[in-house]
Amino acid sequence: MPPSRDDAPPGHPRGRTWNRAGDDPDPSVPALEVDDLTVAYREQPVLWDVDLRIRQGSATAIVGPNGAGKTTLIRSILGLVPRAAGRVRILGSPLEDVRRQVAYVPQRGSVDWDFPTSVEDVVLMGTYGHLGWFRRPGKREREAARRALERVEMAAFAHRQISELSGGQQQRVFLARALVQEARVHFLDEPFQGVDARTERSIMDVLHELRDRGDTVIAVHHSLQTVPEYFDGVVLLNVRLIAAGPVDAVFTDENLRTAYGGRIPYRSPTSPTSPPPPGASPAAGPPPPLEG
Repeated sequence: MPPSRDDAPPGHPRGRTWNRAGDDPDPSVPALEVDDLTVAYREQPVLWDVDLRIRQGSATAIVGPNGAGKTTLIRSILGLVPRAAGRVRILGSPLEDVRRQVAYVPQRGSVDWDFPTSVEDVVLMGTYGHLGWFRRPGKREREAARRALERVEMAAFAHRQISELSGGQQQRVFLARALVQEARVHFLDEPFQGVDARTERSIMDVLHELRDRGDTVIAVHHSLQTVPEYFDGVVLLNVRLIAAGPVDAVFTDENLRTAYGGRIPYRSPTSPTSPPPPGASPAAGPPPPLEG
């Protein structure tokens, strides 16, 4: 069973900084359950009949070629894009019942970085769900924000405008916001986009700490080569779900050819190198347009 939230080490932004909704969930309940999920734009499915289970206390990558529906999967789970069909449960409940237990770090390109706000204020946004409509962040929340910024090595930038930061610095600020939110399930969309190798490692260290405390990390990720090092499991997607599970079980030649149109963009260090077979079939294309 994951350790109690009260066991957070000194200086860590975790622990019961403020009241959390509900008791710790039954660890046998999946962190994420997706059944028959379909999303369509202009009657053309971009996700088709996806079924998925992700256990609590794990770090899972969502991978696939461009246009596979990776970002759409996360956004539909979070209710940010409408579903044509399907059901989603997080920690065994509908999203609206556990929204405060869910953190989301979006792609950098989807954020208006010119909005005039300081780094500290961005991080404090992670406390709003706990404070309610009529309370403003106080000393306790600001201390939690300070600790979170220290953890991602951004404390010196607390009073800078978010628009003045580099891409990697902005990503770390959004991660700090997720830390003070005290969520149990963390969704990240391309968290390493536009960051250098040192920042990537720093972000991953924080995500591993969250996982090791029993939280669940689910991230859209573009580099197949680092998946085995960074993640416990992987979801391989190309409109349809190709496979999901442990990395070695999912990253087979057959699955990768299906997802990537006959190419094999990843090989484990122990795999022999061989070209795709002649006449390899293309990736499973999108299903026909929805009717009605």
